[in-house]
Amino acid sequence: MRRIPVQTETESSAENPEVAIVATDVSDAENSLLLLSPIEARLLGCLVEKAATTPEVYPLTLNAAQLACNQKTNRDPLMNLEPGAVGHALREMEDKGLVKVVHNSRALRYEHRIDSTYTVTTRQRALLCVMLLRGPQTLAELHTRTDRLAQFPDLQEVRSTLDRLAQRSPALVVRLGRGPGQREDRYMHLLCGPVSAEQWNSAAASSPSSRNSGLEDRVDQLERALEELRSEIAELRSAAVPRGE
Repeated sequence: MRRIPVQTETESSAENPEVAIVATDVSDAENSLLLLSPIEARLLGCLVEKAATTPEVYPLTLNAAQLACNQKTNRDPLMNLEPGAVGHALREMEDKGLVKVVHNSRALRYEHRIDSTYTVTTRQRALLCVMLLRGPQTLAELHTRTDRLAQFPDLQEVRSTLDRLAQRSPALVVRLGRGPGQREDRYMHLLCGPVSAEQWNSAAASSPSSRNSGLEDRVDQLERALEELRSEIAELRSAAVPRGE
Protein backbone atom coordinates (compact mmCIF):
# COMPACT_ATOMS: atom_id res chain seq x y z
CA MET A 1 0.00 0.00 0.00
CA ARG A 2 1.65 3.22 -1.15
CA ARG A 3 1.40 6.28 1.06
CA ILE A 4 3.19 9.60 1.04
CA PRO A 5 4.22 10.68 4.55
CA VAL A 6 3.62 14.29 5.56
CA GLN A 7 6.40 16.12 7.38
CA THR A 8 5.57 16.88 10.99
CA GLU A 9 7.42 18.57 13.79
CA THR A 10 8.38 16.45 16.79
CA GLU A 11 10.23 17.25 19.95
CA SER A 12 13.50 15.41 20.43
CA SER A 13 14.67 14.21 23.82
CA ALA A 14 18.33 13.68 24.67
CA GLU A 15 17.38 11.51 27.62
CA ASN A 16 15.07 9.25 25.65
CA PRO A 17 15.45 9.69 21.87
CA GLU A 18 13.12 6.76 21.13
CA VAL A 19 10.19 8.89 22.24
CA ALA A 20 10.70 11.23 19.29
CA ILE A 21 11.08 8.33 16.86
CA VAL A 22 7.83 6.71 17.95
CA ALA A 23 5.96 10.02 17.78
CA THR A 24 7.21 10.62 14.23
CA ASP A 25 6.08 7.17 13.10
CA VAL A 26 2.61 7.61 14.56
CA SER A 27 2.27 11.08 13.09
CA ASP A 28 3.35 9.89 9.66
CA ALA A 29 0.83 7.05 9.77
CA GLU A 30 -1.99 9.43 10.67
CA ASN A 31 -1.00 12.11 8.13
CA SER A 32 -0.28 10.01 5.05
CA LEU A 33 -2.25 9.89 1.83
CA LEU A 34 -3.39 6.65 0.24
CA LEU A 35 -2.16 6.86 -3.35
CA LEU A 36 -3.82 5.45 -6.45
CA SER A 37 -2.53 4.10 -9.73
CA PRO A 38 -3.98 5.73 -12.88
CA ILE A 39 -6.33 2.78 -13.38
CA GLU A 40 -7.45 2.88 -9.75
CA ALA A 41 -8.06 6.62 -10.05
CA ARG A 42 -10.19 6.09 -13.15
CA LEU A 43 -12.17 3.31 -11.48
CA LEU A 44 -12.78 5.31 -8.33
CA GLY A 45 -14.02 8.26 -10.37
CA CYS A 46 -16.31 5.98 -12.39
CA LEU A 47 -17.82 4.36 -9.30
CA VAL A 48 -18.53 7.74 -7.71
CA GLU A 49 -20.00 9.06 -10.96
CA LYS A 50 -22.26 6.08 -11.64
CA ALA A 51 -23.48 5.94 -8.03
CA ALA A 52 -24.93 9.42 -8.56
CA THR A 53 -25.97 9.35 -12.21
CA THR A 54 -27.21 5.77 -12.70
CA PRO A 55 -28.18 4.48 -9.24
CA GLU A 56 -30.47 1.87 -10.81
CA VAL A 57 -27.44 -0.14 -12.04
CA TYR A 58 -25.15 0.62 -9.10
CA PRO A 59 -23.09 -1.03 -7.59
CA LEU A 60 -21.29 -1.84 -10.85
CA THR A 61 -20.37 -5.22 -12.24
CA LEU A 62 -16.91 -5.77 -13.67
CA ASN A 63 -18.31 -5.36 -17.19
CA ALA A 64 -20.06 -2.10 -16.33
CA ALA A 65 -16.93 -0.77 -14.60
CA GLN A 66 -14.87 -1.54 -17.71
CA LEU A 67 -17.39 0.26 -19.94
CA ALA A 68 -17.37 3.26 -17.63
CA CYS A 69 -13.57 3.44 -17.65
CA ASN A 70 -13.42 3.27 -21.45
CA GLN A 71 -16.11 5.86 -22.14
CA LYS A 72 -15.25 8.27 -24.93
CA THR A 73 -16.95 11.20 -23.21
CA ASN A 74 -16.19 12.90 -19.90
CA ARG A 75 -12.81 11.16 -19.74
CA ASP A 76 -9.33 12.63 -20.05
CA PRO A 77 -7.19 10.83 -20.99
CA LEU A 78 -9.12 8.19 -22.91
CA MET A 79 -8.40 4.62 -21.87
CA ASN A 80 -8.89 1.20 -23.41
CA LEU A 81 -8.70 -1.14 -20.44
CA GLU A 82 -9.08 -4.92 -20.69
CA PRO A 83 -11.29 -6.85 -18.23
CA GLY A 84 -8.24 -8.44 -16.61
CA ALA A 85 -6.67 -5.07 -15.81
CA VAL A 86 -9.94 -3.75 -14.39
CA GLY A 87 -10.48 -6.86 -12.27
CA HIS A 88 -6.94 -6.73 -10.89
CA ALA A 89 -7.29 -3.04 -10.02
CA LEU A 90 -10.62 -3.66 -8.27
CA ARG A 91 -9.05 -6.39 -6.14
CA GLU A 92 -6.21 -4.04 -5.21
CA MET A 93 -8.74 -1.34 -4.32
CA GLU A 94 -10.67 -3.79 -2.17
CA ASP A 95 -7.47 -4.56 -0.26
CA LYS A 96 -6.95 -0.82 0.29
CA GLY A 97 -10.51 -0.31 1.50
CA LEU A 98 -11.42 1.85 -1.49
CA VAL A 99 -14.16 -0.46 -2.75
CA LYS A 100 -16.53 -2.97 -1.23
CA VAL A 101 -17.57 -6.14 -3.03
CA VAL A 102 -21.30 -6.78 -3.04
CA HIS A 103 -22.22 -10.42 -3.65
CA ASN A 104 -25.42 -11.42 -5.40
CA SER A 105 -26.69 -14.47 -7.24
CA ARG A 106 -25.49 -13.44 -10.69
CA ALA A 107 -22.29 -11.39 -10.51
CA LEU A 108 -20.00 -9.58 -8.14
CA ARG A 109 -20.62 -5.86 -7.88
CA TYR A 110 -18.41 -3.08 -6.63
CA GLU A 111 -19.19 0.11 -4.72
CA HIS A 112 -16.83 2.91 -3.71
CA ARG A 113 -15.70 3.80 -0.22
CA ILE A 114 -14.24 7.22 -0.99
CA ASP A 115 -16.17 8.97 1.80
CA SER A 116 -14.71 6.87 4.59
CA THR A 117 -11.26 6.43 3.00
CA TYR A 118 -10.59 10.13 2.47
CA THR A 119 -13.23 11.59 4.84
CA VAL A 120 -14.91 13.89 2.32
CA THR A 121 -18.26 15.63 2.08
CA THR A 122 -20.71 15.31 -0.81
CA ARG A 123 -19.37 18.44 -2.52
CA GLN A 124 -15.76 17.46 -1.97
CA ARG A 125 -16.49 14.01 -3.35
CA ALA A 126 -18.08 15.52 -6.46
CA LEU A 127 -15.08 17.72 -7.20
CA LEU A 128 -12.61 14.86 -6.68
CA CYS A 129 -14.71 12.64 -8.93
CA VAL A 130 -14.63 15.06 -11.86
CA MET A 131 -10.89 15.64 -11.45
CA LEU A 132 -10.27 11.88 -11.26
CA LEU A 133 -12.11 11.47 -14.55
CA ARG A 134 -10.95 14.55 -16.46
CA GLY A 135 -7.76 15.87 -14.91
CA PRO A 136 -7.03 19.56 -14.17
CA GLN A 137 -9.96 21.94 -14.64
CA THR A 138 -10.96 25.53 -14.01
CA LEU A 139 -13.52 26.67 -11.46
CA ALA A 140 -16.10 27.18 -14.21
CA GLU A 141 -15.49 23.73 -15.68
CA LEU A 142 -15.78 22.09 -12.27
CA HIS A 143 -18.95 24.02 -11.52
CA THR A 144 -20.56 22.85 -14.77
CA ARG A 145 -19.35 19.27 -14.67
CA THR A 146 -20.43 18.52 -11.11
CA ASP A 147 -24.04 19.52 -11.75
CA ARG A 148 -25.38 15.98 -11.37
CA LEU A 149 -23.10 15.04 -8.49
CA ALA A 150 -23.61 17.94 -6.06
CA GLN A 151 -25.13 21.39 -5.94
CA PHE A 152 -22.87 24.46 -5.87
CA PRO A 153 -24.77 27.76 -5.77
CA ASP A 154 -21.91 29.69 -7.38
CA LEU A 155 -18.21 29.66 -8.29
CA GLN A 156 -17.25 31.01 -4.89
CA GLU A 157 -18.60 27.90 -3.21
CA VAL A 158 -16.61 25.75 -5.64
CA ARG A 159 -13.49 27.74 -4.77
CA SER A 160 -14.14 27.48 -1.02
CA THR A 161 -14.61 23.71 -1.23
CA LEU A 162 -11.40 23.34 -3.24
CA ASP A 163 -9.54 25.52 -0.75
CA ARG A 164 -10.63 23.26 2.10
CA LEU A 165 -9.36 20.23 0.22
CA ALA A 166 -6.06 22.00 -0.48
CA GLN A 167 -5.61 23.09 3.14
CA ARG A 168 -5.98 19.60 4.58
CA SER A 169 -2.98 17.68 5.87
CA PRO A 170 -2.16 15.96 3.63
CA ALA A 171 -3.73 18.04 0.86
CA LEU A 172 -6.07 16.33 -1.59
CA VAL A 173 -6.07 19.13 -4.19
CA VAL A 174 -3.56 21.60 -5.60
CA ARG A 175 -4.06 24.80 -7.59
CA LEU A 176 -2.08 24.96 -10.82
CA GLY A 177 -1.00 28.34 -12.14
CA ARG A 178 -2.02 29.63 -15.54
CA GLY A 179 0.13 28.33 -18.36
CA PRO A 180 0.83 29.76 -21.83
CA GLY A 181 -2.42 30.66 -23.57
CA GLN A 182 -4.52 29.94 -20.48
CA ARG A 183 -6.76 32.54 -18.87
CA GLU A 184 -7.61 30.78 -15.61
CA ASP A 185 -5.93 28.69 -12.95
CA ARG A 186 -6.76 25.01 -12.87
CA TYR A 187 -7.17 22.59 -9.97
CA MET A 188 -6.01 18.99 -9.78
CA HIS A 189 -6.38 16.16 -7.27
CA LEU A 190 -3.35 14.67 -5.53
CA LEU A 191 -4.66 11.13 -5.11
CA CYS A 192 -2.06 9.84 -7.58
CA GLY A 193 0.80 11.74 -5.95
CA PRO A 194 2.46 15.14 -6.44
CA VAL A 195 1.45 17.06 -9.57
CA SER A 196 3.83 18.95 -11.83
CA ALA A 197 2.26 22.25 -12.89
CA GLU A 198 4.68 22.53 -15.81
CA GLN A 199 3.68 19.11 -17.12
CA TRP A 200 -0.05 19.80 -17.07
CA ASN A 201 0.29 23.38 -18.34
CA SER A 202 2.39 22.17 -21.26
CA ALA A 203 -0.13 19.50 -22.13
CA ALA A 204 -3.01 21.96 -21.95
CA ALA A 205 -1.17 24.53 -24.09
CA SER A 206 -0.45 21.94 -26.79
CA SER A 207 -4.13 20.97 -27.10
CA PRO A 208 -6.25 23.97 -26.04
CA SER A 209 -9.35 22.75 -27.85
CA SER A 210 -9.55 19.71 -25.55
CA ARG A 211 -10.42 22.01 -22.64
CA ASN A 212 -13.17 24.03 -24.35
CA SER A 213 -15.93 24.27 -21.77
CA GLY A 214 -18.61 25.81 -24.01
CA LEU A 215 -19.95 23.76 -26.90
CA GLU A 216 -17.89 20.75 -25.77
CA ASP A 217 -19.76 20.53 -22.47
CA ARG A 218 -23.15 20.67 -24.20
CA VAL A 219 -22.10 17.89 -26.54
CA ASP A 220 -20.73 16.01 -23.54
CA GLN A 221 -24.11 16.06 -21.85
CA LEU A 222 -25.77 14.44 -24.86
CA GLU A 223 -23.02 11.87 -25.30
CA ARG A 224 -23.04 11.15 -21.58
CA ALA A 225 -26.75 10.35 -21.72
CA LEU A 226 -26.07 7.99 -24.65
CA GLU A 227 -23.25 6.24 -22.80
CA GLU A 228 -25.46 5.77 -19.74
CA LEU A 229 -28.18 4.22 -21.88
CA ARG A 230 -25.62 1.82 -23.31
CA SER A 231 -24.44 0.92 -19.81
CA GLU A 232 -28.01 0.27 -18.69
CA ILE A 233 -28.66 -1.95 -21.74
CA ALA A 234 -25.46 -3.91 -21.01
CA GLU A 235 -26.59 -4.37 -17.38
CA LEU A 236 -30.04 -5.55 -18.45
CA ARG A 237 -28.54 -8.04 -20.89
CA SER A 238 -26.18 -9.32 -18.20
CA ALA A 239 -29.04 -9.76 -15.75
CA ALA A 240 -31.12 -11.61 -18.35
CA VAL A 241 -28.52 -14.36 -18.91
CA PRO A 242 -29.83 -17.57 -17.28
CA ARG A 243 -27.70 -19.20 -14.59
CA GLY A 244 -25.24 -21.79 -15.81
CA GLU A 245 -24.72 -20.12 -19.21
